Amino acid sequence: MKAIIPVAGVGSRLRPHTFSHPKVLLNVAGKPIIGHIMDKLIAAGIDEAIVIVGYLGDMVEEWLKKHYDIKFTFVNQPERLGLAHAIWMCRPHIKDDEPLLIILGDTIFEVDLLPVMTSTTSTLGVKEVDDPRRFGVAVTKGGNIQKLVEKPDTPVSNLAIVGLYFLRESGSLFKSIDHLIANEIKTKGEYQLTDALQLMIEGGEKFTVFPVHGWYDCGKPETLLSTNEILLQKGGSTKQYPGCIINEPVFIAPNASLENAIIGPNTTIGEHAVIADAIIKDSIIGNYAKVGHIMLDSSIVGNNAWISGNPHEINIGDYSEIRVR
Repeated sequence: MKAIIPVAGVGSRLRPHTFSHPKVLLNVAGKPIIGHIMDKLIAAGIDEAIVIVGYLGDMVEEWLKKHYDIKFTFVNQPERLGLAHAIWMCRPHIKDDEPLLIILGDTIFEVDLLPVMTSTTSTLGVKEVDDPRRFGVAVTKGGNIQKLVEKPDTPVSNLAIVGLYFLRESGSLFKSIDHLIANEIKTKGEYQLTDALQLMIEGGEKFTVFPVHGWYDCGKPETLLSTNEILLQKGGSTKQYPGCIINEPVFIAPNASLENAIIGPNTTIGEHAVIADAIIKDSIIGNYAKVGHIMLDSSIVGNNAWISGNPHEINIGDYSEIRVR
């Protein structure tokens, strides 16, 4: 079984962190976003992944090859023309009669994929949301999808498409994307996967939905922190540090250094970070960061950043240096 994972986006809402780091490699609860995704895929039996890269794609490729022993194919998307276009670029690597799992690379999910991957029909992951205008949505009847609408101005359904797609056969998907591109059919300026799937439905292909109860957005600083909190509550570090107070749940990298610190709750401390004379809660501290003589709350500190001073809320990127007096 193959999976396509699009990760070509620049992550503009997570700047300054994404100036020097691809979004999918940002640390959440002790591992990069894409690490959480890969663990789920491999547990479900995926043995080959086609990863669509763009901005800082070499860093994604290097990290994946270092940490996972499955077959990877990397496809570069130099122009961001939409999700359907990104999937279309993978066509040389997929047979028309192959089943295919597509999962967006910026969302962490909690769902059992085994029943999904053995479904007799194509099926999409959905979750009920309060404001469906931000998402592609599915209109269903009797468990089958009647219509898909990309970010409707007027809500027609509250079932948001969460970025998990299982196709029984890939050929009809690529034919639909061919039609979009050949006729320059775009929605909001891009070739949308939702539109391609809608063409398949109109052509008579049956689609069902499956519920995704755990769906954790990592697209903005506030949602990255809230996802960090949720995942830590499912299991974090329990090691104690002399002279420090650890308020679980936390993740503290084994090689991080802590001295006279209060850590947590809901805090991730990255590899080789150095924390001294500090209070940190509800925050993510990057690899090799140095934090001292300060209290941080709801903060994200990038890799190799250095910060010390008085209590503040901080969101600084990699290699920054700040002294607060």
